Amino acid sequence: MKKKLKRIFCIILVIVIVFSIIYIIKYCYDIYNAKKQMSLLDEISVNKIKIMQIYEQENNNVILENKQEQNDVITKSQKNERILKIQELQKQNSDIVGWIEIENTDINYPVLQGKDNNYYMTHNYKKEYSMNGSIFLDKNYIWDLPSSNLLIYGHNNKNGTMFQSLLKYKNKSFYDEHPTIRFTTNNEDSDYEIISVFESRVYYKSEQNVFRYYYFVNAKNENEYNEYIRNAKKASLYDTKKTAIYGEQLITLSTCDYYTEDGRFVIVAKKK
Repeated sequence: MKKKLKRIFCIILVIVIVFSIIYIIKYCYDIYNAKKQMSLLDEISVNKIKIMQIYEQENNNVILENKQEQNDVITKSQKNERILKIQELQKQNSDIVGWIEIENTDINYPVLQGKDNNYYMTHNYKKEYSMNGSIFLDKNYIWDLPSSNLLIYGHNNKNGTMFQSLLKYKNKSFYDEHPTIRFTTNNEDSDYEIISVFESRVYYKSEQNVFRYYYFVNAKNENEYNEYIRNAKKASLYDTKKTAIYGEQLITLSTCDYYTEDGRFVIVAKKK
């Protein structure tokens, strides 16, 4: 009897152990599947977030590109009118190198560059004889460099044409209202901010330690450039609180001024 009970007990124990093992295996398997599904869901979620981020980034890039294209179109549209005007004029006369304008003044002319600095003193942009002359760039300016200083000349005509209006800059109030010079070439439309306004004259060769601004077109080095700026600022009739550093493109406008023999009136500006 005892043997029989012992045998039954063993059988039950084995069954319990087997079922326990099966239960543990199933439990572990369920946990494994659950973790696997959670991992898969996490991966899907992460990928979804990444996809959304990529989509948003691409969408933002498209928006930015569209805005930039619109801005470029607007900018090109604004500039092309002036640039195309020069390109058309160059078909009539290849000596035309640009257009100069100071807003709300009479200065609004094509700029020419001849083989010398005499021809356009007595000829207009159509190469017709004219006592009014033209606005012209110094013959030594080299476009391929380009040179450091656009040295531009024009008559101080009594009839108010060419550079006669420049003399109004003797009054600081006029400068305050007209601080910018606009100069356009066949491929660029730029503003220049005025840094100096001064009176000068053509000096005799024997005179020493004088500021011959009319010799400065291309700086040989940084010292020569800085010396020009120092002299221009020192000679200025008033402080514009503007200056230029080596490498910045300059423009210098020069006209006759009858305050003294061989007098000149000069404006120096730097490219914005």
